[in-house]
Amino acid sequence: MASDQTARTRLKRPRRLRTSHGMRCMVRETILMPSNLIYPLFVTHRKRGRDPIKSLPGISRLGTNEAVREAEQASRLGIPAVLLFGIPEHKDPEASEACSGQGAVQSAVRALRKALPEMVIITDVCLCSYTDHGHCGLLPDGSDFVLNDETLPVLGRMACSHADAGADIVAPSGMMDGMVLSLRRALDDAGHTYTAIMSYSAKYASAFYGPFRDAAGGAPKSGDRKSHQMDPANGREAEREARLDAAEGSDFLMVKPALAYLDVIRRIKVRIPELPLAAYNVSGEYAMLKAAARAGTIDEREGTLEVLTAIRRAGADLVITYHALDAARWLAEE
Repeated sequence: MASDQTARTRLKRPRRLRTSHGMRCMVRETILMPSNLIYPLFVTHRKRGRDPIKSLPGISRLGTNEAVREAEQASRLGIPAVLLFGIPEHKDPEASEACSGQGAVQSAVRALRKALPEMVIITDVCLCSYTDHGHCGLLPDGSDFVLNDETLPVLGRMACSHADAGADIVAPSGMMDGMVLSLRRALDDAGHTYTAIMSYSAKYASAFYGPFRDAAGGAPKSGDRKSHQMDPANGREAEREARLDAAEGSDFLMVKPALAYLDVIRRIKVRIPELPLAAYNVSGEYAMLKAAARAGTIDEREGTLEVLTAIRRAGADLVITYHALDAARWLAEE
């Protein structure tokens, strides 16, 4: 009897596949590579200069030349794409600088396209950093409830100005109803048939955006964004939003934030597998890990790679992350 029990035990030893680094690599189910990463950059009007962002350690607002250098570094590490956020010089209720051909994003796109013709350039399309009230669209007098349909043409003009400058992908993030269809029509009418759309399909009204709002100067002066960004309690709604974006012509879907919404990433990937899915490892998630590493309570390298692998394991094809440069270096060392 004892020998029968021993034989059965020997047949059930999963640890056999964990006995060495080579064995673990050979049977690894989820692969994290630099080509899975997208690096966000904050760009300014200046030609030169690097302004460190206190709430985002290691990240800076970049002049055009610095943005090119940062993107070159990313490219050398095997990171295929950058996502640009603009820091405007002028803000007004109509977000007029968002559509300017001489805006910070448009200037950076032209410089990047010239210096790195193979780099995939993605641009954020939202008005929050460009309006003097800090909301994601136009406002009626005396209210913080964003005007949906009136905002869409402005987003269309903004997207076209980015495509004119050479952007490969535009990424509408304002969670306006119909924004993908509106942008697709505007881009096609302007001759940008091959400019892709990466929609922030499920963007939640999250507490994890604080450092980003500090970096981009995009916090609302009054009210909040709960009338257009999603309720963190909802999962089915995320699938509905993603299906609408897919039907309107989005080329990529996205979930934002990532860590608190791994279930949503999985849900959308399973239900809408035909489109590439991105997940945004947002500023607050980055800052928390950095703070824990500084406090000595977590190993930054191990923690970062574990987090990014978890986002991939949940179903994300692409991960937008401020950890991109460090992660790519660490992956090269493995």
